[in-house]
Amino acid sequence: MTPLRASFYTLGCRLNQAETATLSATFAARGYQIVDFGDDTDVCVINTCAVTESAAAQCRQVVRAVLRRSPQAYVVVTGCYAQADAEALRRIPGVDLIVGNADKLRLLELFDVPRKEETPRVVRRKPVERGDFTLDAVGRYSETRANLKIQDGCNFACAFCIIPFTRGGPRSRRLDDLVREAEALVARGHREIVLTGVNIGTYCSDGHDLLAVVQALEAIAGLERLRISSIEPTTLPEGLVEWMATSRKLCPHLHIPLQSGDDEVLRRMRRRYTRADFAALVERIAACVPDVCLGTDAMVGFPGEDERAFANTRALLADLPLAYIHVFPYSERPHTAAQHYPDKVPPPVVQARSRLLRELSARKKAAFYRRFVGRTLRVLFERCEDGLYTGFSDNYVKVGVESAQALANALLPVRVEAVEHGLARGTLLDHDP
Repeated sequence: MTPLRASFYTLGCRLNQAETATLSATFAARGYQIVDFGDDTDVCVINTCAVTESAAAQCRQVVRAVLRRSPQAYVVVTGCYAQADAEALRRIPGVDLIVGNADKLRLLELFDVPRKEETPRVVRRKPVERGDFTLDAVGRYSETRANLKIQDGCNFACAFCIIPFTRGGPRSRRLDDLVREAEALVARGHREIVLTGVNIGTYCSDGHDLLAVVQALEAIAGLERLRISSIEPTTLPEGLVEWMATSRKLCPHLHIPLQSGDDEVLRRMRRRYTRADFAALVERIAACVPDVCLGTDAMVGFPGEDERAFANTRALLADLPLAYIHVFPYSERPHTAAQHYPDKVPPPVVQARSRLLRELSARKKAAFYRRFVGRTLRVLFERCEDGLYTGFSDNYVKVGVESAQALANALLPVRVEAVEHGLARGTLLDHDP
């Protein structure tokens, strides 16, 4: 009997990627053949994002594209957009099942045989609010690096953020369970694990904090690198920075969202720090951790952001030892406080400010990369792009080398020789992967 086929598409954050990997594993364990997105399939699962209106629009576009390509497929839409706006998805002809975040990881319990529905079935309830959790599967990843979900939910209630509505309150994964999955990922050959969640700095399970997670995972034989994904500036646990400074496995790389460098805008955003607090944290990390890569998020055009406020943000970002800036135009979202704020910033102004910050980010990234010209970096290679094998160093420098050998998943020393077009070019010092 020919097995049923399943394909998956993920929009949004690393947490979504981790959850899709878990879903893929559960479908494979049930006997489904996992095929690439875009191939003929019997079931297509689209894991969605709702953090911006642009992300929501992209979700709808992907759903319609799937239905055009595979009209016979049983189409499942899940994730944050399914939680936030199931009604919009119901109006797309051909969608079969809409599942909110609370039931995302039990999709196979919701249907036996994938048969097209006359009207979409909606399974959506209030997200889980609290309590430690476990996950039964081991995520399936084709990439070199694997994501590890350690936490979910948030109660910070930033004025612009829909995530507390779509994912509920903070809760943490049991330490023994996440170690179990990490060990299995390493046994499959993954050499780097990236810790992910909604607000991972708030991790707390049975008295263990994020530093305890790092220390437990570092003890896994065969794990070469451990990386922390985005972490809120007020949540770094005591001792984490000092541990990073001396660890041989924890990557010297932190992505710490700023959002705004103006105190009044931060207050209206309901952020929990001032520009001085953020600056002090970044300076402390840069002084403590050798060659650390520090990245941030900056939101442009939040209601009430005038020229002075933007100038404060731009000046702070320019002054701090940051390697890159992810720039996001403000997007009004339902179920958020900022939805009702006056003083909207005109779109042309938002676009102009965004361009200025992206140009600043490009300059800072190039300057950070140039620091390593003539030095040797340890690179975990991932794929071949335009004739170059590329991968990332411990401190998140993207490096490309020419090689006649396949280097995917090889962790090798590279001498950096130049920086070109956002890439550090180098030469392998050891050709045996």
